[in-house]
Amino acid sequence: MTKTPLLLSLVVAAALAGCNQDKAARPGAGDNAANAQANANVALPPSISASKIYRCGDNHVFYVDWLSDNKTANIRSEPNGTPTPVVAAEPGKPLTGGEYSLTGSPAASSVTIAHAGHSQSCKA
Repeated sequence: MTKTPLLLSLVVAAALAGCNQDKAARPGAGDNAANAQANANVALPPSISASKIYRCGDNHVFYVDWLSDNKTANIRSEPNGTPTPVVAAEPGKPLTGGEYSLTGSPAASSVTIAHAGHSQSCKA
């Protein structure tokens, strides 16, 4: 006797699942050309091209993630610290941001890091 109500409820649920299948009722359905046009100018952020650890003359350690656009890096003073983005106006120029200034490139074995008004050479 208990199998009949269970079986009946399954049949009703299956019948209702097929209702209202038109495209207008679903979110995201509609004009794909308009969606493609709206997303055409979306640019992905640059990826990390190199991550290096630099030790400076006063034994400070800095962690630098160089980004693939060649004019942005993220610098941290602790391994899991919050990164500070530093940006250059164009590739090859010093990167600045927050309280940091970074001069160098990911290919170089040493860079110059200025932090809190103190500039020093640091080696990878």
